[in-house]
Parts: sequence; structure tokens; C-alpha cells
Amino acid sequence: MSNEEYKAFQVVHEGFTTREAIDEAKRCLHCKVPQCKKGCPIGNDIPDFVHELSMGNIGSAMSIINNKSNLPAICGRVCPHEKQCQGHCVMNKKGNPIQIGKLEQFIADFDTKMNLTRDKLPQKNRGKIAVIGSGPAGLTVAGDMARQGFSVTIFEGQEEPGGVLMFGIPEYRLPKKVVRAEIAKIEALGVNIICNTLVGENGITVDSLFQQGFDAIFMGTGTAIPQNMNNTPGATLRGVTQSTDFLHNVNAYNEGVIGREMVPLRTGEKVGVIGGGNVAMDAARTAIRLGADVTVLYRRTQEEMPAIQSEYEEAVNEGVKFKWETSVSEFIAGPNGRLGKCKLVTPEGECEENFDRIYLAIGSRPANRIVSTTEGIEVDEKGYVKVVDYPFGMTTRRGLFAGGDVVHRPQTVVLAMKAAKEVAASMMQYVDAIKLLQAAKIVEADAAEESED
Repeated sequence: MSNEEYKAFQVVHEGFTTREAIDEAKRCLHCKVPQCKKGCPIGNDIPDFVHELSMGNIGSAMSIINNKSNLPAICGRVCPHEKQCQGHCVMNKKGNPIQIGKLEQFIADFDTKMNLTRDKLPQKNRGKIAVIGSGPAGLTVAGDMARQGFSVTIFEGQEEPGGVLMFGIPEYRLPKKVVRAEIAKIEALGVNIICNTLVGENGITVDSLFQQGFDAIFMGTGTAIPQNMNNTPGATLRGVTQSTDFLHNVNAYNEGVIGREMVPLRTGEKVGVIGGGNVAMDAARTAIRLGADVTVLYRRTQEEMPAIQSEYEEAVNEGVKFKWETSVSEFIAGPNGRLGKCKLVTPEGECEENFDRIYLAIGSRPANRIVSTTEGIEVDEKGYVKVVDYPFGMTTRRGLFAGGDVVHRPQTVVLAMKAAKEVAASMMQYVDAIKLLQAAKIVEADAAEESED
């Protein structure tokens, strides 16, 4: 990586120093009815950990956060705070909310750097749990259940755990060393992570996991299959690429795993990104860091764009251009047979515009690898797994639970965590119940034997 590219991918927002963090924490008004907590999807005890930080009790602050979150260093960086905790802060009315995300990030980073003393953990004798996938949902279930005395094993198809956290979010937003540090903390809870293992292939199935003695299984496989535009003429031309593939390649390049020539982008190329979500913003801002001329093409208005507002504003500041209410009706080949231009449908009418590359960021859907190798898992018309309300999160296959994007459509990291926490609580109740029933059957069998004697 060149020195210029290295600088381009450095973290955009640096964290607080210790003095800055404590001074910011002191600004908290300690509201009797804290709106910030209401705005947090996982109900983080924000006033409590901010108060501990304001007194310099960083270890206590970390313990409070750990009661609700297993990924604070990540949430502190990538959560849409403006819509959640900070957006609900009463001081936001004057445009100066407490910087809750940066405080959470500081506490978690300090904990990692200083390797603070961990709480004593219970013995892992409450039940045996398998987790499929190590993205935000899988890591949350694993952490929550390990803290409550369950033996947890994560099965991950990639060569390294983390899912979208490791392979989808750009380095400048979420450094990979931060992801690895958070995962190391979850492993320290006693969680076993097995990589390069795709459930649904090579004879490893949900059924085989149950045969190995797992009491319950959590399916947190996310939405691994990106949507395409194959019904649009020219969509299969070279130069029309998925944003997720592009981001994965750039992350691998930043890690030194592949060379620059393997990244599907050349300096100076004109790039279009189709979509208006956070993946589109990531792809656009990443492409511009590699020297491209980037335009986002979004079929709706700016007000309807689902991306985080701050991500959009930073993209504009970095030089990304936007065309609103614009869709592509045809991809047109150039003289070399590659993509050369796009036919655009705009409010002003149809026009053609030159593009060297197009990155698609129009959503994704679940893979069917697990569903197709397991009897009894029902999905909806788009392939999302159906779950029941009681036990919450259990699929139509008994003992198999699911949560996160594979159930609730693609969302943010913290919303996947929220769903996973609810499912984890339900799984604990389920395993406790089946253990109790098993114990009752043993007692009945013993009593029957005694009566026969």
C-alpha cells in the first residue's frame, strides 16, 4: 500500500484522551428519566457508566457496559448515535449532546489497552450451545450465554471471525485490530471459535451438530447473498461489481493479504455506486480513497436515503457526488467490451453517462445453505427464516434459533445485537426447561424401577 493510500484509510474520527473523556462525562446532567437509555436499542445503562467515568472509575464503567453489550468498542464507532442515544440526549435540543459513542469507545479501548481484571465467570455446566456465524448477532449470543454458564462453540465459514465487522466495514470506520480485540474478549469468556467451517457443507449440518450433543443452536448467518440487477440489460458486463465484493477486497488489501492489482478499481476511474444505504456510503468513500471519481446514484430523494446522515455528510465533504431520483435502465458496453456508460432515468428524463465501473449496493438476502440441508426450517418468500414468539426466536425446527439479519432484514450492528440478546435470553430458558424435563424423566424412571422391585 502506498503512503498516500495508507493515510487515506486511517481512522477518520480519533478517540478521546483520558482528560477529554472525563471532562465530557462530567457534562452529563444525570436526568431522572434518561432519554439516552431509551434511545439505545439494547438499553445500555448510559447514565451509570458515564457517571463512573466522570469519577475516573473506568473499570466500573466497563462492568456496567458489559452487562448489556459484548461489543462496546465496535458500537462506540459504528452505531448511528445521532438517531439513537445521542439523538435522544436532552442536551441535543441545544445541538450539544453528550458524545456517548466516543465515551463508550474510550472505555472499551482503555479496557483493552490496560487489560483490566475480568469478573469471575461461572462454570460452563448449564448447557452446550452451537452458534453458526460470528457476526454481531452470533458474537452477542455467544458472549451473553458464556457469561451465564453455557459452553459455547462458534462455527465460522471464513478464515477469521467477525463477519461483516471484519470483512464489510472499511478500516477508516472500524479498524480491524479493534474487531480482533473485541473477539479476543469474547474468547476469554470461554467461547470456542472454529473457523473455515461452513455449516451446510461437507457433512456438517444442523442435525449433525445436535448429534454432537448441543442442546440448542443459534443461526446468525446474516444476509450473505447480495441482490443483483440481472433484469437490467448489460448487468453482467465486466465492470459491474457488487459493493460487498469490492469492500472485501479492499479490506484484504489493507491487511496485506492481496496486492493492489486484485482490487477492482484503478486510480482515476469514474465510478458509480447504485444504492443509498450505509454499504453504498462505505463503497463510495472507499473508492474515493483509492483515487476514483465517485457518484452515488439513488432512486429516491435525499430525505428518503437510509444511510446515516453523518456518513452522507462526510461522503460529500470527501468529494462524493450524488444524483437523486436516478436509476439505471441499461448498462452499455464500451469499445473493449467492458462497461462504458449507463443509461440513466432522471427527473429530467433519460440520458447516457460514461462510467468505468459500477458498484451495486441494493441490498442482500440470506443464503439457503443451512435451510436446504435441514428438514423443517420454514422461510418466507424472500428466504428469510421464520421464527416464533415463544420460545422467542426459535425456528420451525425444534432447538434451532435464529436472529439478526437472517430474520429481520439487513439492519445496523446494534439492531442485530438487540435481536440476538432477546433470542439468547429465550435460548437460556429453553435449555433450562429441557434439562429440567430430562431430570424429571430420570426421577420418574428411577421411581418406576423401585416400584417394580
